[in-house]
Amino acid sequence: MRKYLLVFAVCSLSFWSCENKQKDPFATEKPDESRFTKIPLAGNFNEPMEIEVLDNGDVLIIERHGLLKLYQEESGKTIVVGELDVFPEREDGLMGMAKDPNFSKNNWLYLYYAPASEPVKNRISRFDFVDNKLDLASEVKILDVDLFRGCCHSAGALEFDAQGNLYLGIGDDSTPFESSNFNPIDERQDQPKNVDAQRSSGNTNDLRGSILRIKPNPEGGYSIPEGNLFPVGTPKTRPEIYVKGNRNPFRYSIDSHNGNLYWGEVGPDGSEDKEGRGPRGYDEINVATGPGYYGWPYFVGNNNAYWKYDFATKESLFQFDPKAPKNTSPNNTGMEDLPAAKPALIYYPYAESEEFPMLGQGGRNAMAGQVYYREDYDASEVRFPGYYNEKLFIYDWMRNWIFTVSLTENFEYDTMERFMPETHFEKPMDMQFGKDGSLYVLEYGTFWRANNDDSGLYRIVFSEGNRKPEVKLSADKTLGAAPLTVNFSSEGTQDLDTDDQVSFLWEFGENGATSTEENPSHSFDKPGIYKVKLTATDLQGEAATSFLEVKVGNEAPSVSIAWEGNRSFYFGKEAINYSVTAADKEDGEIDPAQVNLTIDYLEGGYDLIEMGHQEEVLSIGETYINEAGCKACHGISNESVGPDYTSVSEKYKNDKNAKSYLIDKVRNGGSGVWGEQIMPGHTHLDEKRVGQMVDFVLSIANPNAVSGLAASGKYQIENTEDPEGFYMVQAAYEDKGANGIPAIKTTSQLKLRNTTVSAYSADGIENVARANPEDEHYVQFTASGSWLLFRDIDLNQIKNITLSIMPGNTVGKLQVRAGSPDGELLAETGSLRKDSRPKSGPQEGWFNASFTIPPTDYYGDLYFVYVTDGSISIWGTFNLNTLEFER
Repeated sequence: MRKYLLVFAVCSLSFWSCENKQKDPFATEKPDESRFTKIPLAGNFNEPMEIEVLDNGDVLIIERHGLLKLYQEESGKTIVVGELDVFPEREDGLMGMAKDPNFSKNNWLYLYYAPASEPVKNRISRFDFVDNKLDLASEVKILDVDLFRGCCHSAGALEFDAQGNLYLGIGDDSTPFESSNFNPIDERQDQPKNVDAQRSSGNTNDLRGSILRIKPNPEGGYSIPEGNLFPVGTPKTRPEIYVKGNRNPFRYSIDSHNGNLYWGEVGPDGSEDKEGRGPRGYDEINVATGPGYYGWPYFVGNNNAYWKYDFATKESLFQFDPKAPKNTSPNNTGMEDLPAAKPALIYYPYAESEEFPMLGQGGRNAMAGQVYYREDYDASEVRFPGYYNEKLFIYDWMRNWIFTVSLTENFEYDTMERFMPETHFEKPMDMQFGKDGSLYVLEYGTFWRANNDDSGLYRIVFSEGNRKPEVKLSADKTLGAAPLTVNFSSEGTQDLDTDDQVSFLWEFGENGATSTEENPSHSFDKPGIYKVKLTATDLQGEAATSFLEVKVGNEAPSVSIAWEGNRSFYFGKEAINYSVTAADKEDGEIDPAQVNLTIDYLEGGYDLIEMGHQEEVLSIGETYINEAGCKACHGISNESVGPDYTSVSEKYKNDKNAKSYLIDKVRNGGSGVWGEQIMPGHTHLDEKRVGQMVDFVLSIANPNAVSGLAASGKYQIENTEDPEGFYMVQAAYEDKGANGIPAIKTTSQLKLRNTTVSAYSADGIENVARANPEDEHYVQFTASGSWLLFRDIDLNQIKNITLSIMPGNTVGKLQVRAGSPDGELLAETGSLRKDSRPKSGPQEGWFNASFTIPPTDYYGDLYFVYVTDGSISIWGTFNLNTLEFER
């Protein structure tokens, strides 16, 4: 952060300011996330784009298809207050909105949109917004942008700075796919113009690929403020341009104190560097302290340079120079010599970033929010604390995170940290601080180009003093036949203020039935869907609520897997007898053929999804689809940018070559089958995982297309080499529904693992350190009573467990306990010490120690507890590498 001097002198001149800083207990101390509350305001938007928070707490929201909506703070309702006739294809439509700096007096609202009647123009216009209505007849045109309608990267955000200058971000209007996701600089004259971004982003005489800065005139039109990139009258330039060399500057902000411009640049899709073409793709966060050129289409990220590539001859001619870039394209109408390129402030690829690893990996869509200044907002009870003063808020639409960034006094990167890491944001699209210093966040929802049920407008408020309670509720069952008795629990509900306490009010949604007990029981006598509400109120009268649904009238089916032998381990290559059955109270006798059985082998490194008794377990393929972010463009049954997976499955269900064909499409991209939209290649995805993703898609229309497993038979174990690999056996049955309650699907699961189990991979630990020096992975027991937990372990047929240990200077024993660290003692070793090492064999490093497991049919959670009477220090711990289960 920038450091300020002469603090005493400043305080002497401004006593009020310093007094308020002293009252802020979180001026320098980071507040706990629990002091922030994310409040839902409105939802179910159809592609929401931007918001404007009004001084009275109302919020204007624009949707890409042309609607202007108003969330009314007093009533909590959202109403339609205007509609523009827009061209809604590709990325065009109603894209940007900004209220005039003097909005409270003139009621002027500026909109950037694609007029349906103008085939090759997008437009900024000013409208009157009076009595909660957009007056279409009041339209005053400010600026038109010529473009290649129907392509890519429209951008379109509008923002005012403190001087009343209006900024507009415009993308490069160029397709990346014809250039294999490198820079689009195809100069061939027989090609569409949108394959060459040198005509837009690299063209000083074109508004596209830029962030413009203009001063709107009251009578319409605009003037040019001082300090843009090209002075008025400079040949072959447009004076409106403030920043040039942009690909897709989708969201940005202007620092209210110093005028700095911050923006997120959505980068190209390339996943690998390629000699002769250029770098892989990066998304960027940029800062402009003045006008400048930021590199596209010749550079990306930290000024990583592309090559001049001849698309006709397929020759790589030379690599561009960021100090002296030239635009020699025949499609360029501007200057040939461009300003020196400026690198990005923050940049990250699909893979984990070496420079910024905290940003994660996967899909990316960088955006920039505001720099927060506490003094700019009313001294309300909800404004953010001084800890966030002068920090830049950035966010990523694909990765669903928000970070705050601290800069040096020269506006260079210093540090960053995740904001509200335990809170989920579903495709954050825009954010803005309100007059009271609370943060409004607009969430787009899961699917791109969709009216998402999980889209929403939220307000994040801060609590410096008394905090609202945190409410959690659960039930021992949430569905079943009538009558249904449910035991409810408020466990986890708390008030983080230590001198406070909460009272409870349960509402069961049936004839006004309520309870004030902490953990009540209630009987639902009739079939129906009941919304149960728990309200917790503290001593100050602050209340918070949470809900759950109880569905009465349909008992969940039961599904059983009979698996011959051990249900946790496989012992080499062998054939296992199995059978699956299902039972349902309402459906009666069930044909075993109706039970869906799948068995998948997963290589080491896959994280198994936890399941509840009545929850459907995602298939391996769908899990990989979720991890890769594919559902942003493809729904299971919702059409988005690309086709829905159900339609794909129906189309190819009888095609024997469908799997290999679709794997190629996913990895290498394609177009034309489902319309003109081009799907980029995803070569960064592992081919085997892509195959499992395709298996899932094909199984939607034909559930037997992938597994083809009968309800009973023999299964051959083949993969036994990978010590971390495992088989996942899943059997599922969906009932027919009953008494108005929808169908319920129950899945049972077995996880069969290698008999050599890494201690490092334990499902839970207590007072145990996971150590990984020099590519080793083992655990260190650091206290007597410390333990490892392994879930769902079957000890049937297990006679011995062999430990790979290094006791150091400790003396102790390992106990095996059932269900909990102090549960039934099933077995224990003798005293283990370094003298336990066998005299024959290596006298250094790890050595084996075995102990016997008495005959037992125990199946469940297994705890390995280390017990010692001696001392343990960081220099002397008991170390465990692997456990070998033997029959």
